[in-house]
Amino acid sequence: MDRQLPPQFEDMTSAALADVTDTSLLFRALTQSDPVVSVRTNPRKPSTLPWSHTEPVTWCENGAYLAERPVFTLAPELHQGRIYVQDASSMFIHHALRQLCTADTPVTYLDACAAPGGKTGAAIDALPEQSLVVANEYDPRRASVLRENMVKWGYPDLIVTQGDTAAFRRVGAMFDIVAADVPCSGEGMMRKDPEAIAQWSTALVRECAERQRLIISNLWDSLRPGGYFIYSTCTFNTQENESMMEWMTDTFGSQPVSLDIPVGSGITVTHPRPGIDCYRFMPHMLRGEGLFMAVMRKPDDDTPAAPGKNRDKVKASAPVKGVASQCAGWIDSPAEYELTENNGLVTAFPRHYLRQLDTLRRHARVIQAGVAVATVKGKDLIPEHSLALSTLYRRGSFPEVELSLNQALDYLRRDAITLPDNTPRGFIAVTYGGYPLGFVKNLGNRCNNLYPQNWRIMMR
Repeated sequence: MDRQLPPQFEDMTSAALADVTDTSLLFRALTQSDPVVSVRTNPRKPSTLPWSHTEPVTWCENGAYLAERPVFTLAPELHQGRIYVQDASSMFIHHALRQLCTADTPVTYLDACAAPGGKTGAAIDALPEQSLVVANEYDPRRASVLRENMVKWGYPDLIVTQGDTAAFRRVGAMFDIVAADVPCSGEGMMRKDPEAIAQWSTALVRECAERQRLIISNLWDSLRPGGYFIYSTCTFNTQENESMMEWMTDTFGSQPVSLDIPVGSGITVTHPRPGIDCYRFMPHMLRGEGLFMAVMRKPDDDTPAAPGKNRDKVKASAPVKGVASQCAGWIDSPAEYELTENNGLVTAFPRHYLRQLDTLRRHARVIQAGVAVATVKGKDLIPEHSLALSTLYRRGSFPEVELSLNQALDYLRRDAITLPDNTPRGFIAVTYGGYPLGFVKNLGNRCNNLYPQNWRIMMR
């Protein structure tokens, strides 16, 4: 498909990147080539891809390119959180974090502009186990999508917030690592999204750069001394990229951090100043869309702050009372998680991050904290869908029935499914490919499909 780029975009990009790359090849890739298709698998739910794939993504151990684009909606693995469809360039956050987190000590990590959740999931898979991950999104609708994708990915030590990054000015130096994939002019998406071409203007570039400086300023105080700030965009111009790194250095005294990149990856390294390394992904140089990333370190105060320094010791297990006590056997490591009931919803949250959760609740809008385990409805305790998808779920807590592909798709459409005659009555965990897909309630002559109504798929 041949696309027409804005002439001002071509002029500005040629002037800015003439010393970096052959921009005529970049423009040809944006107008005459098609995006590649890539996915990332969940290492906590290891499985074989159901499609043929060509090769792994060089900078992400769990990433793979597909030979063609399948109908992802009809893949139960997507809804189980076993795979995530993501542009390969965006997976570079995984590579960066692997180098920044060289110890097994858990860290506190903020993804400040997180929707729809691809980079958050890639980060989760790179961070040390039991790290606290906070994922924030400004737009309420996109925050809902973020929450859904995080529930599917199944990581329990997670908080999702919705709102302006200004809230993080007030939380104190909570985070070891802050990542900001900031809203940008979207030039790197021009091959993939016609709207990116239609909306582009030089005024948009200036507006985005101004907003990016505000977001960085909002987030800087939430980063601990010695912590890392990962900045990224999906655009090509230098105002939103290299110039922003110079501005951070001049304004905050941030210290540039260099990353090793795979040999032959096609990633371009630029240096707006000596010592500042910036990483550019351009579609004519590699298999992925446009991306920019750089890492800055916050200067130490008197002594470096070790990652996870404020991670409290796990408190002694307190007995769980009331209806929540029935849920303790449904999760692994119940002593490490606080089970609470609020308005009929029972949730599990890691005890050693309760202080951080309390701080965030006082300054930000928390829409998810930990894992929703069950809902109290009359005399019934109904297991939540998020429990089935969480790695915290203790397998065997409920009888399991393995579904075929067609049965799994019926379940995801929220249609009725038929269970084997010998299936016990009550709540049943249905599985696909050996992994939980969700819950049903078997009534004997029929079963109630408990898949979330607003997540159901409409395709046949």
